[in-house]
Amino acid sequence: MLPFGLVSSVGLWRNGDVGALRKRLKDTAETLIIGGGCVGVSLAYHLAKLGQKDVVLLEKSELTAGSTWHAAGLTTYYHPGINLKKIHYYSIKLYEQLEAETGQAVGFHQPGSIRIASTVSRVDEMKYQMTRTHWHSTPQFLISPEEVQELCPLLNMDKVLAGLHTPGDGHIDPYSLTMALAAGARMHGAHIYNPAPVTGLFPTPDGKWDVHTPHGTIRANRVVNAAGFWAREVGQMIGLEHPTIPVHHQYVVTATVAEVKALKKELPVIRDLEGSYYLRQERDGLLFGPYEKQEKMVLQDSWVTDGVPPGFGKELFESDLDRIMDHVEMAMEMVPVLKHADIINIVSGPITYTPDLLPMVGPHQGVQNYWTAIGFGYGIIHAGGVGKFLSDWILSGEPPYDLIECDPNRYSKWTTVPFMCAKARESYGFNNLVGYPKEERFAGRPTSRVSGVYELLKEKGSMGFHAGWEQPHYFYKPGDDVRYRPSFKRTNWFGPVGRECQLVMEKVGVIDLSPFGKFMVKGKDSHKLLDRLFANTLPKVGLTNISHMLTPRGHVYAELTITQLAPGEFMLITGSGSELHDLRWIERERTDGGYDVDISNVTDGIGVLGVAGPNSRRVLQKLTSEDMSDGAFRFLHCKSIELADIPLRATRISYTGELGWELYMDMPKMEAVYQAIMEAGQEEGIDNFGTYAMASLRLEKGFRGWGAEMNCDTNPLEAGLDYFIKLNKPADFVGKQALLEIKSQGLTRNLAYLTMDTDDVDPEGNETIWHNGKVVGNTTSGAYSYTTRKSLAFGYLPTHLATIGQNVEVELLGRKYPATVVQEPLVQTEPTRTRLQKKSRGGA
Repeated sequence: MLPFGLVSSVGLWRNGDVGALRKRLKDTAETLIIGGGCVGVSLAYHLAKLGQKDVVLLEKSELTAGSTWHAAGLTTYYHPGINLKKIHYYSIKLYEQLEAETGQAVGFHQPGSIRIASTVSRVDEMKYQMTRTHWHSTPQFLISPEEVQELCPLLNMDKVLAGLHTPGDGHIDPYSLTMALAAGARMHGAHIYNPAPVTGLFPTPDGKWDVHTPHGTIRANRVVNAAGFWAREVGQMIGLEHPTIPVHHQYVVTATVAEVKALKKELPVIRDLEGSYYLRQERDGLLFGPYEKQEKMVLQDSWVTDGVPPGFGKELFESDLDRIMDHVEMAMEMVPVLKHADIINIVSGPITYTPDLLPMVGPHQGVQNYWTAIGFGYGIIHAGGVGKFLSDWILSGEPPYDLIECDPNRYSKWTTVPFMCAKARESYGFNNLVGYPKEERFAGRPTSRVSGVYELLKEKGSMGFHAGWEQPHYFYKPGDDVRYRPSFKRTNWFGPVGRECQLVMEKVGVIDLSPFGKFMVKGKDSHKLLDRLFANTLPKVGLTNISHMLTPRGHVYAELTITQLAPGEFMLITGSGSELHDLRWIERERTDGGYDVDISNVTDGIGVLGVAGPNSRRVLQKLTSEDMSDGAFRFLHCKSIELADIPLRATRISYTGELGWELYMDMPKMEAVYQAIMEAGQEEGIDNFGTYAMASLRLEKGFRGWGAEMNCDTNPLEAGLDYFIKLNKPADFVGKQALLEIKSQGLTRNLAYLTMDTDDVDPEGNETIWHNGKVVGNTTSGAYSYTTRKSLAFGYLPTHLATIGQNVEVELLGRKYPATVVQEPLVQTEPTRTRLQKKSRGGA
């Protein structure tokens, strides 16, 4: 938490002389928004419209200063991700009616858009995206070259193989949009002040903020940083280093083009993905903007170290046509009328990037009542939806739907400036590359987050990137193709992953699980706090269980394993991608409830090895005097043991569903433990396995995954988590009353377990499920089962279809494959097999 009384000595907004305000500054605010671009103003509009009083927005110079005013204003329903489609959809629907509501013209054009495919891989990508869109409200169509030409007659069709057509897409005037949102915000009672730069942020003992300006101080219940490319400086006022960096983006505007002027209707927005540029009609001319390769693009990295120059707001950078000439030439080839068009303007301005190109939206861990809405590379299309999303969250206390990919807490101290710069270059330069499943990007890696066995393993397998960590996806053997070969179909990892699944099922494997988030919770009120947070009963000392934190409306906020190490001392384990996401939720409940509890994040200091397979007990027994037998070390029990004379904690659990243990040790001891295990297991056929094999094995066993089968969009009853939800426990856990209401009303959908008949493609999640020609649901995760030799998937279906034996279809790459709802699991877990074997022997 930010120490009370911390005084900012850095990052003051160097603004020079500040003009007078036209009205008196308020003394208090319920929500204070810093930044008057389209995102900040949208948040003010939505909060005020939803009824919040005392909404205040402070803008350092004038509304739209920064990136908003010079944006190209593109609006699209399309997004390759799942959750951000909802943001885009809401924004467009809002912009369609904003002028009627506020009386302010917004200059919204909706000629539609076409994404051009000129390679086979790009056509596959569009098919892949179609199945991820069919179960959403977004209108989107895969169209033929003939249909592309009909919609856009100015294109050279020589290379066009297909197009992704999105009716309703278009562009909007960013200045007019912001002014309309501002008018709406004021109409509903929000207060907008400018010029009103923030010169300091100071936390108060009761969790509020004193926000200093040249005109006075405002006491705010919460602060939202929506300061665009000044966001980093605002964060530095309270000791945070937000990983945002300005990028030079250029677009070119032409004079009137006769062929454009002669058109009877406006051209759709064109995105030539191989050429890496967008193009739209601008009056009777054209506007096109490229994304240069990473070796040519320009970062404004001096602003990271030295801050934004005083007075910069509605200025531009010097243009550099030579830098984008490759793209200009490709645009001329695709749209030949450009060859004779006169350029009248080249706009080169700053847009803000994060390392992964996604914005940072939500409350920040470690700082009470401080929220962010920053890092928008595409602020115009995000503004409406993000304003509504954050407003709903602020007013209800929980996110309206899952948007964890934009959680500001996905970054932490490992996100250094060199990493940020390398990733921003990569993200900008790769902007229009084919987006494959299981995609890896390698710039800036590794970070400081490497486990104790990374150096031993880094050349032996394919590493994945998880919350800053390097973690093996799969391992190589002599003769394997070790290149990075992304594909929409089975590729070079398919064989090695099958080999590793067989290893775990028949022998013994070792996996690095160090990226798990790990928290220690202890203190006088630790039991009360966790009993309030978790829907399961708490484990007794020496035991572990799986527990879920729910939201007030009864949805699944997080899944963790809890171990009670000693009376009142708990170890909590969560997935790597939700480390600070979960920690913030726990810390907030501690603060709101006044619990006397100490919470420490020990993620980076503890290494974790998973040892799994029928021979795992035999291997570990060689290295310890502790009795590892089934009777002495039972499933879901945890003990402090010595392994190869190194003290550690061992828990009998495995996410593969096979006999296994998780070993927790000090990170510096990890290499020695790993080497001892590998040496001891030679006779048992020990080897490494990675996360791809673990994912396949967990699906065979019917294990749900957080972020897939369960998240803030799902309740635990429809996800089949009833076993872990103790509605009869005395504690009034968060979400209990809502869940009782959900149960009484009955479910409308259920998670179903599907087997599929496929060929060289497997489900991975978020595909559309069809029945009798209609969309009825979506998959949540999928993989190939090497044990049963079938493709498997979890998916949500209406209750009447989620019955054993029901036949449906799952869409993969433009084809609908037969699928059947089956009894789960296809492969029994080791504890279940052992129990059934004992029962069988007893019966005999």
